[in-house]
Amino acid sequence: MPLSDHEQRLFEEIEQSLSEDPQFASAVRSHDPAHVTRRRLILAGVVTVIGIGVVIGSVIGGGSMAKWGAPIGAVLMFGGLLLGLWAQRRGANGPGQLKAVDGKATRTTGSAGGGGKKAPKPGSFTSRMEERWRRRRDSGDMF
Repeated sequence: MPLSDHEQRLFEEIEQSLSEDPQFASAVRSHDPAHVTRRRLILAGVVTVIGIGVVIGSVIGGGSMAKWGAPIGAVLMFGGLLLGLWAQRRGANGPGQLKAVDGKATRTTGSAGGGGKKAPKPGSFTSRMEERWRRRRDSGDMF
C-alpha cells in the first residue's frame, strides 16, 4: 500500500534529518558489516607487518633478542594472517545488506549462483529440526 502525500513528506523530512546527524551516521557506520570487515582487515595487516618487523629487528639485533624476538614476531605474523583470513571469510559469508520490500525487511546475501550454503534435503535431520523450530516459534511455545 503506497504512502499518502503527507506520510511521504514526513518520511522524507525524517530521512533528511537523520542524514544530517553526524552521531547517527557514525553509529550506523560502526555497525555496518562492510566497515567492520574493512577495519578488521586493516588491523590484520598492521599486526602482520609488526610481526615481520619484529622478526627482522630481532635477527638484525642478534643475541638474546633473536632468541625471543623471532618466535614472538612469527606468532604475530601468523596471528595477523589468521585474523585477516577470518575477517575476509566472515565478511564474505556474514549477513548481507538489509533490504525493505513491500514493508517487509529481508536480508540479501549477495550470492545468487549457489556459492553459499545449500538448502538441506527435504527428509534430512537438519530440515526436520528446522521445521520443528519454526512450529515452536510460530506457536509461541518456546520453553
